[in-house]
Amino acid sequence: MGEALLRERAGDRFNAYSAGVNPKGVHPLTIKVLEEKEIDTSKLRSKDVAEFLGKLPVHHLIVVCDNAESSCPRIFPGMLDRQFWPFDDPPAFKGTDEEKLNKFREVRDKIDQRIQQWLANLEKTE
Repeated sequence: MGEALLRERAGDRFNAYSAGVNPKGVHPLTIKVLEEKEIDTSKLRSKDVAEFLGKLPVHHLIVVCDNAESSCPRIFPGMLDRQFWPFDDPPAFKGTDEEKLNKFREVRDKIDQRIQQWLANLEKTE
């Protein structure tokens, strides 16, 4: 979600990539809740962090899943900033189909709010 949301908010300023240490595919509810906000999901795919580590300069590393903090690499070549934004992992949520969909929406909105705050703070320091 974070990759698509950052592209939507600041794709002209950043190349956004999302990756994990154990990629499992893009969850269908992720696609659904992003498309509800008319956010382009056509470039989303599940990627392993090894695809980027040492091959791409990462200036801003933002870890968004609580369980990824301990397993995500701490240093990337060119890294200027590392942030940890702990959000719930919506696929891990247990509940009815409607409750799961609402959890995905909640996490989407929280990530979007945090991205907007981060971008505003960056503008103040530039």
